[in-house]
Amino acid sequence: MPEFGNFETLTPEVIFAAAETAFACRFSGVLMPLPSYINRVYEMESANRERYIFKFYRPGRWSRPALLEEHLFTLEAHEAEIPVVPPLRLSNGSTLGTAEDGTFFAAFPKRWGRGLDPDAEAPVWRRMGSLIARLHTVGATRKARHRIKLDPRGNTLSEVAHLLSSGVVSERQQPQLASVLKRLLRLLVERFDGSGAIRLHGDCHKGNILERPDEGLMLIDFDDMLTGPPVQDLWLMLPGPAESCPDELAELLAGYESLRDFDRGSLRQIELLRAMRMIYFLDWCAKQRGDWNFQQRWPDWGTDPFWRVEINALEAQYQTITEES
Repeated sequence: MPEFGNFETLTPEVIFAAAETAFACRFSGVLMPLPSYINRVYEMESANRERYIFKFYRPGRWSRPALLEEHLFTLEAHEAEIPVVPPLRLSNGSTLGTAEDGTFFAAFPKRWGRGLDPDAEAPVWRRMGSLIARLHTVGATRKARHRIKLDPRGNTLSEVAHLLSSGVVSERQQPQLASVLKRLLRLLVERFDGSGAIRLHGDCHKGNILERPDEGLMLIDFDDMLTGPPVQDLWLMLPGPAESCPDELAELLAGYESLRDFDRGSLRQIELLRAMRMIYFLDWCAKQRGDWNFQQRWPDWGTDPFWRVEINALEAQYQTITEES
């Protein structure tokens, strides 16, 4: 069984019972799965034709307090008139429900939108910057005590330890992987500056920003909400390394700084954050490798050819960081 749990007991009967209990009403037979690997997400329709999006959280990934902190952040952002999709209050008075099989879930109003054009022009970059600044103003108002905090001494250290001890790499590739991970970890511990950490979206790439005609930009999917330096929510939106897209970065920062101060010195943290994200994703995959859906999606994960590519990428990232010094 994968370390993050599974959905074997989440049957349609359990899903409909959860929805009907959540809103104390009958639901029609509409149960449309939506694209999502981490969680199970469905569009559903109540008997009076109202459409909802139900998200059933992957068992074992987040605790109840951690999920409630995510919900609180989006509710606070919504109250500050930031365009997000907050969870709905259920009949139990909470935004978080528990299905009969023990799976946590939340319900959201259905919202339409289209993805951002990858070749977005300057005005869009400036709008994205101001949107993130507004979110960070809310994020700085309180702490999240149950979410991940970006810190190589904590989460990255444990991720490296798990990757090297979990048997996901062959004896042939183990020495090379261990070498580059340990060298990267040493650099991260020496150079990472987590000062000014606040609540962040955490996974703020352009795929999580929708363009709503006549309404503007909307932030979605706060599932990876975490605590860290504000630059984390900016660099992920860039189309490449900061030095390769100076115009986009300049517009992004112009929009951000029109509403909130930004420590430009933190731009030096971007390649460190990229390395941390690379390691995090490898470790996340390692914890999913026993899941049938994961195996179908990434059948070559963990093979020697896979690790040769990943080790080369980690070595290149190590070189990038050392060349910046």
